[in-house]
Amino acid sequence: MSSLIGLAALVSVVDAKFNYPLTQILSTYPNIESCVGLPVQYSCENTTVLTDSCCNVAPGGLVLQTQFWDTHTGLESQGQLLPQGSWGIHGLWPDNCDGSYNEYCDLSRQYDPTPSPSTLPNGTVIPPYKGPSVRTFIQDFGRYDLLKYMDTYWVNQGAPNENFWAHEFSTHATCTSTFDVACYEPGYQEHQEVVNFYETVTKVFQMYPTYNMLAAAGILPSNTTTYTLSQITNALYSQTGAVPYLGCYSNGTILDEVWYFHHVLGTEQYGHFKTLNSSTPSSCAETGIWYYERTVTSERVVSY
Repeated sequence: MSSLIGLAALVSVVDAKFNYPLTQILSTYPNIESCVGLPVQYSCENTTVLTDSCCNVAPGGLVLQTQFWDTHTGLESQGQLLPQGSWGIHGLWPDNCDGSYNEYCDLSRQYDPTPSPSTLPNGTVIPPYKGPSVRTFIQDFGRYDLLKYMDTYWVNQGAPNENFWAHEFSTHATCTSTFDVACYEPGYQEHQEVVNFYETVTKVFQMYPTYNMLAAAGILPSNTTTYTLSQITNALYSQTGAVPYLGCYSNGTILDEVWYFHHVLGTEQYGHFKTLNSSTPSSCAETGIWYYERTVTSERVVSY
């Protein structure tokens, strides 16, 4: 009996250390049985009419995996730190095939407490969300492993992480057909598609270790050395086979964004991502680009 009590105590200690309550993990995958046997085709390249929007990414079939390079968070005192040796997640965006895009496509699934934009081009006002945060949605599905990863690599600046995550779901996932509620029937559980979207974002992010690809080519954050656009572009092209979008501010001199473009075969959740050249011109200057070091106290050591 004493050994069992000791074991229980050990489990409790380990559990407390990692903040993982012992809870049931609920499934989040959609129902794609109807997709079996349909023509297999990439988004934006289909030669036949799509018959099931749960099986293909539509209409936003030009899918962008986007990342940030921030040097601080503004909430370091609250433990909100950036991942050392890694860029951070921005999102997974469903641009239309012509490069245009839609936002906030389903206001019944609007979880963004500070919508941006607050009004759509057609005049529709986006009401701020005032309910439980999306963090609680992830907890309700028992996905504390996912939550830990998101808090590590999907970090907001100047506001809580969950506000950023809520914005990305509400703005982009609601415009992605494979995350429609209907794709999770029968047996849909509330917020199932939200958690599934976050799983998908983190999975696709891991396809592109931007920091490591640049570092391996001798391009490291520096407060004393600048780089050229061709140096950065060529380093990433050599590993991805496509030219990504590179974003810079301050007259194109400070690097802070990278976007990887794709067409997707099948669902956004589990399909194949084909890397494409960016359809958006870089906002960076040709020379004199700063890839600044982060503030030392703004980073945390992470594991891969």
